[in-house]
Amino acid sequence: MYSPKDETTRARMEDALGHAAARLSTMTTGAPAWGWLGRTIGSRTEGGHWLRVHCGEASKTPATRNEGIALAEERVSDKVSRPHLHDLFRWDGGEYVFEAELIDYVAQPVVSPETPDLSQDPELPDSWWATLRESLDALSAAEPPRETIRQSWADRVFPEFLGIPAPAITERVTGHADLQWANLTHAPLVILDWERWGAVPVGYDPAMLYVNSLRVPAVAVRIRAEFAHVLDTPIGQIGEQIALAEMLQAVGRGWYVELAPLLRKRAEELTGVVPPATTPADATA
Repeated sequence: MYSPKDETTRARMEDALGHAAARLSTMTTGAPAWGWLGRTIGSRTEGGHWLRVHCGEASKTPATRNEGIALAEERVSDKVSRPHLHDLFRWDGGEYVFEAELIDYVAQPVVSPETPDLSQDPELPDSWWATLRESLDALSAAEPPRETIRQSWADRVFPEFLGIPAPAITERVTGHADLQWANLTHAPLVILDWERWGAVPVGYDPAMLYVNSLRVPAVAVRIRAEFAHVLDTPIGQIGEQIALAEMLQAVGRGWYVELAPLLRKRAEELTGVVPPATTPADATA
C-alpha cells in the first residue's frame, strides 16, 4: 500500500526530496520511506532529523493552505507526544505544489508500516495506552485550524455506505483526524502525520483507531475499555458511525478487503441497518 503508484510519481518525489534537502541545507541518509500512493516521501537526514515531503495537485490545493504541522507546533501542547518541527519549505512545481518538513527523527517504528489497519497484536504496554489518553486529552484543548469532517460530506456518504441518513454533527473536539496504526509508533508512543488535525466529531479519533483494529479483537476490546467514557455515549456513537462511513467509503474504492466484512458487521450492530453492498465500481470518487 505504501509505495509510489508509478515510476513517474517515484521520480517526481525523489527529485522533490533532493530539492528540499538542498534548500534546507541538509543531506538525506538511507533509503526513502513512502507514504500512501507516494504522496509523501521521507528520509533521515544528517543531524538527527527527518525530512518529509508532501505533494499535492496545484488545481486541488487551496490558495490559503492549512499549515498542519506548523500550526501544531504553535498551538498544540508539549503534553501531546509528537515530533517537533525544525524547518519548513514550500514551493510551486507547476502542476504540483510541495511542502517539506524537517522534524524530529523518531527511532521507534510505527505499529503498522504497511497498512492503517491492524493485523496482529502489537502487545503495547500500559504506558503506551496512558500516553495515548494523555495526548488526546491535551490535544482537545488546542485551538483547531479547521473543521475536518464536514456535515455536507456526512450527508452524502451516510446513505450510500451506511444506509441511514447522516446525524447532525453538533459536538466537536480538537483531534488528530487520522488516528490509525500507520501513524502511531511502538513504545514510547509518538503520534505522527499532523496534516489533517482539527475540529472532529466527539469520539471520532478513538473510533477510527477502534475500527482499524477489528481484525485483532484483543486490541479492539482494549480501545473500547480505554475510551468507554466517550465511545459508549450517544454523541460518541455518532463519532463511531462517522469513522465507519469513512472506512466503508474506502472499501468502496478498493481498500481494506480483509477488514470490510468486520466493518459492515460493526456498522449493522451500531445502526441496526445492514450497510448497502458496495463494490469498487459502484463507489464515487
